[in-house]
Amino acid sequence: MTSPDQAWAAILAHSSPLPVVCVRLQDALGCFLAEPILADRDIPPADRSAMDGFAVCAADVSSAPVELTLTAEVAAGSASAPPLAGGDCVRVFTGANIPPGADTVVMQEDTEPAAGSGKVRFRKAVSAGANVFRRGENAHAGDELLGSGMALTAAGAGVCAAAGCAEVRVHRRPTAAILTTGTELLDAASPALSHQTRNSNGPFVEAALAEQGFLSISPGSVADDPDALIAALLTAAARSDVVILTGGVSVGKYDLVAEAVRQAGATIHYHGVAMKPGKPQLFATGPGATLIFGLPGNPLSAMTGLYELVVPALRRIAGCPPARCRTALPVRLARALTVKGDRQQYLLARLDWTTNGPEAVMVRTVGTADLVAGARADGTVIVPPGTKELPAGSWVDFREWTLRR
Repeated sequence: MTSPDQAWAAILAHSSPLPVVCVRLQDALGCFLAEPILADRDIPPADRSAMDGFAVCAADVSSAPVELTLTAEVAAGSASAPPLAGGDCVRVFTGANIPPGADTVVMQEDTEPAAGSGKVRFRKAVSAGANVFRRGENAHAGDELLGSGMALTAAGAGVCAAAGCAEVRVHRRPTAAILTTGTELLDAASPALSHQTRNSNGPFVEAALAEQGFLSISPGSVADDPDALIAALLTAAARSDVVILTGGVSVGKYDLVAEAVRQAGATIHYHGVAMKPGKPQLFATGPGATLIFGLPGNPLSAMTGLYELVVPALRRIAGCPPARCRTALPVRLARALTVKGDRQQYLLARLDWTTNGPEAVMVRTVGTADLVAGARADGTVIVPPGTKELPAGSWVDFREWTLRR
């Protein structure tokens, strides 16, 4: 059976970043850069004051206390400043260009008005260059500020703006269509009898993708009918880059997804993954270049498969470098763990942030349908196949599901 790493290798072999588009900076948050952002000038572009105070020549205040003559005032954004003569000082504000002849800024807290008009008293000496941002100290013109393949963050948007980039070239954000299968499924607002199930997988997948910054459409649930399933699959594939189906992917009488995928003209690259939970999964490509994922119907299995393979695949086609698509956080186990089974296991856990760093605290679950336990977890501890026991304090890989609290 296909291992999780082999499944990921198959996904990488049949997927590539979506085309490059140019978008407004305010619309690019979370998108992956298709080219580096370069500094269009030195940052800062001139020597600037790091705080409110007085620009001086350090030699003039080396024997402080001393009084200097105040000759001018320079605010941030002032186009020019008069040259500084010996024995003089200039009032400057944070971000203002340092006037020619000055090499140091004395913060205003270390000064006071001197007796007599137009004088400032400096109470103590400061080292040359103090409180000055030097030209090019952050970056020089032409330096790479943000690399290709980086996800644009809020701070990154600020960098782009500082470099004069009102638009950025990014890989197009993928769109996913979500199809939940099962005749028994009802929407959340419907009264449900004991034999019926409200559709929780659809809203979960839609919310999970939104939390990760991806777009989705959710046509709703599809009955366990081959023709209806094929029609829905073809429609979804024509409207999206990725189709995510939940339910009907195992080998029972009403598990119709695999055959529907074949009948729709897609090629299945794996069907079944050696992981627990989440064994009944499939990945296919086509029609066209659409990626098709089949996830189990049980909520915890669907969650595990989504975060383990589907979300990383969406990151990949969004332009994320492969090595950063499927990362794990190394954490310590808060308590000893006993494991049964020979498949790679994904055990629900939450993170406790201690003085020694993050620790994984296991979340009790009563089976793969335990949606409530899934909502209490931050992700899963990944236990390699063949592992029987892990002592408290053991280092383990943790796959985060939620945005860090």
